[in-house]
Order: sequence, then structure tokens, then C-alpha cells
Amino acid sequence: MVREILIWPHPVLKQKARPVARVDDAIRTLVKDMFETMYAAEGVGLAAPQVGVLQRIIVLDCRPRQPESQPLAMINPEIIALEGKVVFNEGCLSIPGEGEDVERAAKVSVRYLDLEGNPQTLACDELLAVAVQHEVDHLEGIVYVDHVSSLKRELIRKRMVKHVKASREARPTV
Repeated sequence: MVREILIWPHPVLKQKARPVARVDDAIRTLVKDMFETMYAAEGVGLAAPQVGVLQRIIVLDCRPRQPESQPLAMINPEIIALEGKVVFNEGCLSIPGEGEDVERAAKVSVRYLDLEGNPQTLACDELLAVAVQHEVDHLEGIVYVDHVSSLKRELIRKRMVKHVKASREARPTV
């Protein structure tokens, strides 16, 4: 099921997500919905808070830019190592039509649970490293515009408020 993606500055996007206590069928259904939502929006990553669920879950699929990568669902992801620096022009499904340069680590190692609840560790580079950091930020209540100047952030915030208002006005009434 494709879920609605919250648009920043929605207050849920500023909240910290809670750890998942147990990987069960409800979590696997949420992950399936998150993948469907991400693909429908043509994104490479999505965090559960972006669909209004304050749990520590992210999904990623960087194959359009990193063909050797695989779709990933990470439950309770934790970045355990950072290496190097890279500047990447980031966008976000919760901030449609915008993009800004953000400095991130060039390589990361992340520890997480897979869909069976098994612990995994993965070394990431290129787009996958950036995407992991971007999505883990969402779990902490951080969006990529928190990494840019306050002036740029405020201009983007104003455009998103207009975007949400225009979307609401365009919806048919029943």
C-alpha cells in the first residue's frame, strides 16, 4: 500500500523515532508499504517517520545510480563508523522539488536488524553511504535542510508551506 509522505515542516519529521522492539509481520508489512511508497515517489530512500510512523526503520534502493547495490530494509540502524568527506546534492521525498549540497561522510558502516530480526553490518560508500546517513538523520528528527544555512532553510520552508497549501486546495471535496 502506498502511504502519504509527510511534507516538511510537518512536526512529526522533527521527532525522534523509537526503536523497534520485535521484528514481526506488522513490521514486515510496514517495510513493504515503505518500499511501495518510495518506488511510487521515485526515491532511493525512505524513513518510517516520513510516512508518519515514529519507528526506527529505513528502506533504501540505490540501484538507479549504484547498479551493484540491492534493496535494503534496515530496522534500528546505527552508524558505527564514518570515514572521509563528500559533498552531495541531496533531495528528499519530504521536501519535493528541492535540493542542496550537504557534506557527509564518504563511507559508513551501519549495524541493523534485517527483516528476520537478524543482526547485520554493512559497509557503504557512494550514494548508499549518503542515503544511509540521510535516512538515519530522519530517525533523529533531522532533515537535510538542517545541514544548510538558516537563510536557505527558511526559503525552502516557505516554499514547502505553499506546496502543502496548494496540494490541500487541489484535493477534491466529497
